[in-house]
Amino acid sequence: MPSWSRFLMGGAALAVAASLVLAVASAQQPGTPKPTKPAPTKPTKPPRQPPNFDALPPSQIGIGTLAKTAYVIDAVTDTVLLFKDADQRTAPSSMAKMMTVYILFEELKAGRLKLDSKFRVSERARSMGGSRMFVELGTEITVEDLLKGIITLSGNDACVVVAEGLSGTEDNFAARMTKKARDIGMPNSVFRNASGWPADGQYTTARDLAVLARRTILDFPEYYKYYAVTDFTWNNIRQENRNRLLSITPGTDGLKTGHTEEGGYGLASSTIRDGRRIILVVNGLADMRQRASESARLTEWAFREYTNKVAFRAGDKVVDGEVWLGDQRTVPLVTPRAIAATVPVGQDANVRVTVQYDGPIRAPIRKGDQIGKVMVSAAPGARAVEYPLYAGADVPRLGAFGRAVGVIKHYLFGWMA
Repeated sequence: MPSWSRFLMGGAALAVAASLVLAVASAQQPGTPKPTKPAPTKPTKPPRQPPNFDALPPSQIGIGTLAKTAYVIDAVTDTVLLFKDADQRTAPSSMAKMMTVYILFEELKAGRLKLDSKFRVSERARSMGGSRMFVELGTEITVEDLLKGIITLSGNDACVVVAEGLSGTEDNFAARMTKKARDIGMPNSVFRNASGWPADGQYTTARDLAVLARRTILDFPEYYKYYAVTDFTWNNIRQENRNRLLSITPGTDGLKTGHTEEGGYGLASSTIRDGRRIILVVNGLADMRQRASESARLTEWAFREYTNKVAFRAGDKVVDGEVWLGDQRTVPLVTPRAIAATVPVGQDANVRVTVQYDGPIRAPIRKGDQIGKVMVSAAPGARAVEYPLYAGADVPRLGAFGRAVGVIKHYLFGWMA
């Protein structure tokens, strides 16, 4: 090839190389934007719209609610503030665990168990599904830890440990749960297991669960505190209590959440403020978020819209009861707890008090004897709330001569007022 041709080819190669160097240098110059492709736009979900509470299906008593069933009471006066299909049978879900806990509390109070008593974990307990405490086969667990495992962690496995420890089998324990339900005033509840795990023939109602919650609080004040535990660590696994009202609603101190595919999301809760206690039971909500927000809304409504009018304070004399053949003609009848009526805020309500006892009361009378009852209502036609009345003093029986004089007066002149 002629030399000039080789020169031209070499020059062309140099020119190409130079252009590549210039291109790289140009790409590295500061301030020169690097070409980028536009990022693909992600479809955005529409913002979650708050429910229109004015359009909710009405409750039979009180305001509308998103819950399929609901029951709200003032636990001090036992006044129903909200009732929505509260006697409709529903799956109890994990709220059934409140009965398992009630029976444990009963055993503790009777002295048949102690908090450091232990139950052994069976294979059946260890293999339970759903929410778990994560117990290990063959280990022994104290009653106190099992209480936290059931209440705070909603452990189905912990429930089986308790059921087998107390009754031998879970079937036997479930029968005991149903019997106890009848004993404390829950006529529409049947339990088939200790945890509320879905089972044929198992059901309860919102009203029954409220009865169970109230009885738990009244019957076991020394143990009820376990319902306020917000987290618990077992087997190196820390879990939080699913009852969000413990952290978002001031004064909430219990009780239990629940969820099944059949029944939806539910909650039995209790909140106390300034001596008033509101117990709420809801079921059939769509998810955990709705369960928390709707329960909080209904609780705040109950405190905001109603108040308690106190007629008598604990220990007050309500009336003097007439005595027959005693060395005193009357005995004070007292109330062991405050007597009140729940009324709407801003309404002047005349609290109606009616005392009933069989009189005159035959002596001797011992202080603390239950003598009668007092019925309290806030409006004509409203359901009256009943409170017991007790003798506030001892009244000895008259001697033989005094009794003879009293009998003669009675038959000759009638009762001498």
